[in-house]
Amino acid sequence: MSDIDDSGERLVRTERVKLTATYLNTAAGGLFTAGVVAPTAAAVFGVTASGSHIGPLTLLLGVAIFLGCSVGLHAMARMVLKGLKP
Repeated sequence: MSDIDDSGERLVRTERVKLTATYLNTAAGGLFTAGVVAPTAAAVFGVTASGSHIGPLTLLLGVAIFLGCSVGLHAMARMVLKGLKP
């Protein structure tokens, strides 16, 4: 009976680790979309709010920050998954 309990606990732990990694990776994807893809597309197609203008340096810096945060969250998700046992 103890083996079944241990295996059930291990399964629950595995699913929790995978859920955490999925959450982090989804957040990374959201940051990438909102901070890299959307501003880049807006700049390329000239879609901005009425009367506003973002300089190229500001755009590049913002995209770099969001890209770095996105990559960092994705790396954290990969580290979380390293905690899984085969």
